[in-house]
Amino acid sequence: MAHYLGIDVGTSAVKAILVDEQQTSVAEADIPLQISRPHDLWSEQDPDLWWEAVQTALDQLRTRSASALADIRGIGLSGQMHGAVLLDANDRPLRPAILWNDGRSFREAQELRDRYPELSHAMGVIPMPGFTAPKLVWLARHEPEIFRAVRKVMLPKDYIRLKLTGDIVTEMSDAAGTWWLDEGKRDWSDAALAATGLSRDQMPRLVEGSQASGILLADIARRWGLGSDVVVAGGAGDAAAGAVGLGAIDDGSAFISLGTSGQLFVTTRSFSPAPEAVVHSFCHAVPDRWFQMAAMLNAASCLAWGAQLLKRDIGQLLHETEAAYTKPSSLLFLPYLTGERTPHNDPYARGVFFGLSPQTQQTDLVQAILEGVAFSFADAKECLAQAGTPLTYAGMIGGGSRSAFWARIFASVLDVRMLRYHGSDKGPAFGAARLARLATTGESPDTVCTPPRILETIEPEPQLVDLYRPRIDAFRSLYRALKPEFSRP
Repeated sequence: MAHYLGIDVGTSAVKAILVDEQQTSVAEADIPLQISRPHDLWSEQDPDLWWEAVQTALDQLRTRSASALADIRGIGLSGQMHGAVLLDANDRPLRPAILWNDGRSFREAQELRDRYPELSHAMGVIPMPGFTAPKLVWLARHEPEIFRAVRKVMLPKDYIRLKLTGDIVTEMSDAAGTWWLDEGKRDWSDAALAATGLSRDQMPRLVEGSQASGILLADIARRWGLGSDVVVAGGAGDAAAGAVGLGAIDDGSAFISLGTSGQLFVTTRSFSPAPEAVVHSFCHAVPDRWFQMAAMLNAASCLAWGAQLLKRDIGQLLHETEAAYTKPSSLLFLPYLTGERTPHNDPYARGVFFGLSPQTQQTDLVQAILEGVAFSFADAKECLAQAGTPLTYAGMIGGGSRSAFWARIFASVLDVRMLRYHGSDKGPAFGAARLARLATTGESPDTVCTPPRILETIEPEPQLVDLYRPRIDAFRSLYRALKPEFSRP
């Protein structure tokens, strides 16, 4: 029986999943990663630590199911988007990778926006500091010797591809997040590259996510007892890979991703840019599909932070908070621990608890966190509506989707039906495995990328919808009031 391997190079962990021909998970591995923050607004990781984590994950999969691992026909890659992996002439990293939640290039992003306003439409979104292009402008200004030495600019998952295949390749959905891809043409934009002092020669070769990008190197295959003809698919950025895993490849398919970061994602049949709404309009991981997405930098990571701060288990905190829940919290939480992208484009924004009193309990703090993240998605929903894409329902994926209580809050905050799926927390790694199968077999995406079985449908509760509306208004008012303070030296 053929098997397929999906590898997701996330921010907090490398996740790997082995699936069989029935798309059933056979074995999984999850290797944690750490972020380095050497300066304010900075967020970096060493690319070689990703590769070490991938090797550890493969070792674990071999221990858990050696026969299935030996029988894989294809490998798919997913990963955190936007990161700048800078290679020298020997294909070695010149410095730590600058990640998606790094805000140091805010000035450079604003300069690109002001100087080249016509490019934002073709790139699908205004330039923001999280994207790859402004990072390179920052590099040229602050680390010119490294900038001059850059032979290739890669994205995080594609560094793993280089290790697996020896090829420097990316695919449309991840390239979409660089601000160098002409989304409508599905090709690098010479104008955008020139605006940042780069050329096509420094970019990876482009393929579709469901196409083969190369063959596994012989020494890698021998190390883990794999075949000599294992295909490595183009794969996808984590948002698009999550969509593939959820079967969200048809026009109007929508979902919420609650991982380290958060996305509100809607698939479209055509390229529909709306840069003025701070909405991302990007290429999907399958041909002739695009998506609109609102991207939030802080999602389930806020809950993990809160649990760490309280020195409590997340599951127990959620259980206690649900038991105490009766109505919207009197506290407000701004979830902007690492700044925010949609709708504020503000790397200086920070997390805030507002309304604390001597009566405040741990469950009050946790409820405020859950609601604050949901309120940020209410902002995202409004941005998509401004872009002409109303939201009528949403699936949930990512680690946060495991909580039915959080889904209940989301349903009433957004006033839309929420769908929880079996296996939805597997997310991008599972989507990557599906892309591996497509690249290997040539099957139609519509045949392979079907929605998972619905675990639960959660409807908005009219009374809670009414109670949450003024809290959403207060949440927005609090950010507006504090915005000048966030950027104050």
